[in-house]
Amino acid sequence: MPTGRLSGNITQDWEPVVLRRTKPKAADLKSAKAVNQALRSGAAVETVRKSAAGTNKHPSAAAVAPARKLDETTEPAAVERVALEVRAAIQKARLAKGWSQAELAKRISERAQVVQEYESGKAAPAQAVLAKMERALEVKLRGKGVGAPLAAGGGK
Repeated sequence: MPTGRLSGNITQDWEPVVLRRTKPKAADLKSAKAVNQALRSGAAVETVRKSAAGTNKHPSAAAVAPARKLDETTEPAAVERVALEVRAAIQKARLAKGWSQAELAKRISERAQVVQEYESGKAAPAQAVLAKMERALEVKLRGKGVGAPLAAGGGK
């Protein structure tokens, strides 16, 4: 048994280890820190702005436009809106009762925006909404005699 000292020739057969830096990733090169460092060192920095960055536009929207144009040429584009005399009759009857648009909307179980759209002429007239307004305001809003008081029986 050896007593603490080794006898013979001792050699080391280790190979040298070389440590290399990894290449920086593309995301690391685009970081604000990397850009500022490049600007400070005087290196050329290229900035590119993407045309649709941060928007909700998609490149496929351009392909849809011709189809829409085709539809507009073959189908009527005008949508029927509330007539001027109906708008005036609604507003006149509402003001005669002393109601706000919100109060009328509450009485006919609709949103205040619906009443506002009917009075401004932006809404496409729906028979059900006009019927509710007729009953609440007690004024004829459909057919002939728009603005006339409703019959006592609630008929048209």
